[in-house]
Amino acid sequence: MKRIIRKALTLLSVYYAYMIEYRAELILWVLAGSLPIILMGIWIQAAQGGQFGLSPVDFARYFITVFMVRQLTVVWVIWDFEREVVEGKLSPKLLQPLDPVWHHVASHISERFARLTFVFLLVGLFFILYPKAFWVPSLSRFLLFTLAAILAFALRFTIQYTFAMFAFWTERASALENFWLLFYLFLSGLIAPLEVFPEPVQKIVMFTPFPYLIDFPASLLVGLPVDIGRGFGSMVGWILVFLGANRFLWRAGLKRYSGMGA
Repeated sequence: MKRIIRKALTLLSVYYAYMIEYRAELILWVLAGSLPIILMGIWIQAAQGGQFGLSPVDFARYFITVFMVRQLTVVWVIWDFEREVVEGKLSPKLLQPLDPVWHHVASHISERFARLTFVFLLVGLFFILYPKAFWVPSLSRFLLFTLAAILAFALRFTIQYTFAMFAFWTERASALENFWLLFYLFLSGLIAPLEVFPEPVQKIVMFTPFPYLIDFPASLLVGLPVDIGRGFGSMVGWILVFLGANRFLWRAGLKRYSGMGA
């Protein structure tokens, strides 16, 4: 156990140092994820004249939480893995006594810690400019949100890493992620809270993994009505489904891999 912890800490420290080297790029990545803040302005204006069941303050709190969830769950593993397979850079990692996925997990977690400072600064600036939206969630809500955000990251990472396995068969596995992104944008709660969707659409969407990536954790923190048991159960279930598919594709893909040095 000590060896595992030591390896994990070494990986995290190495990748954290690597991420810190690109602080300017990190700031740009944080700003690039500000789409929810732009949408917030649109929905606040719409709520002032429409009947959505949510007030302008509710929309402001929802979208600033969506911004935070997006910052905590952003994933790019498919582009890294695709490049490793196409350029043969996966070969040296296969010689190590460590599954290559842990390199990607460590880089994502380290990057998350490196970007948190900029995220907190932006969120703090938002509440200074719009103090009516400031609220303090209960401790139980905050803990549930934290768990949901961790599971949302695990689900997002597992889904994208599963798509990345297709790099063993095609040089453009990232095209799958681009196609998936269309559904992710509209059904995850990024464009609008599921609360404003027609009820039949809400019922169908809840059977997909999309709402658990953004809407569920955000609604938990804001206090919108959610089925907590079903939400966490669905997240764990979808993680297991994609994890099983991932391991199957990994073993099948390695038999086809013919990169330099393989």
